Amino acid sequence: MFRPALNLAPVCGHQQVRGMATLKAIQMRLKSVTNIQKITQSMKMVSAAKYTKAERELKQARPLGLGAKAFYEKAEVAPEEGKPQQLIVAITSDRGLCGAVHTSVSRLIRNELSQPGAENIKVVCVGDKSRAILQRLYGKHILFVGKEIGRKPPTFADAGALADAILSSGYEFASGKIVYNKFKSVVSYTTTELPLFSLTAVSNAPKLSVYDSLDSEVIQSYLEFSIATLLYYAMKEGACSEQSSRMTAMDSASKNAGEMIEKLSLTFNRTRQAVITRELIEIISGASAL
Repeated sequence: MFRPALNLAPVCGHQQVRGMATLKAIQMRLKSVTNIQKITQSMKMVSAAKYTKAERELKQARPLGLGAKAFYEKAEVAPEEGKPQQLIVAITSDRGLCGAVHTSVSRLIRNELSQPGAENIKVVCVGDKSRAILQRLYGKHILFVGKEIGRKPPTFADAGALADAILSSGYEFASGKIVYNKFKSVVSYTTTELPLFSLTAVSNAPKLSVYDSLDSEVIQSYLEFSIATLLYYAMKEGACSEQSSRMTAMDSASKNAGEMIEKLSLTFNRTRQAVITRELIEIISGASAL
């Protein structure tokens, strides 16, 4: 008479342990996702504040960059003939979690390095993210890397130091370009290029006389200033694109975490209800057997 109840005892205990283990796992997962959502929401708020400041500073930097670019266009500066050495400056940063901002710059440079004649191309990586992407396959093309980029807003002093490092690196390039992300809107940016030229190319420009008579010292000084100005403008555009992309990415991550929390909460409640129902059935079955 008591044998059915005795046979049910181990089964009841086993099912209850399994149910409790499942509930504990779901609860731990729910707590983890909730903490992640809090982090992503905080990062979104921080990026929103930084984006507002970056956009305001970008409006002030754009006339400088566009003016330096207009000089090369109006003077009709062209690369030196018979000198294939080229320099590419990748404008990225050390920080991630901002969508495909760094990947788009590195992808464009990677396509350039995969073409024939790429042995004459050197790359300057501004930010560790571009170095991490290009190092494995194209490490021999990297001239040097600028780190500690992205923690603070870029300044003209940073651009000047970078321009000085490029000109004093010993690599004599005939032409080059700056690859960066041009900010368009909060949810949009375009990977764009800015030209770079050597002192000889600028000196031999056919329409340089439009800017009055310039001696070699003035041209050298302006070349250094224009490179620093273009780098400063590109860094400002890249910083604004990065902050807007990170804000958008963190907003999407927060929404995805919210949806996962709802699903996990529903699963947790259903599992808990199932465990309680099963325990009640077992208790009733055991009482009926007695």
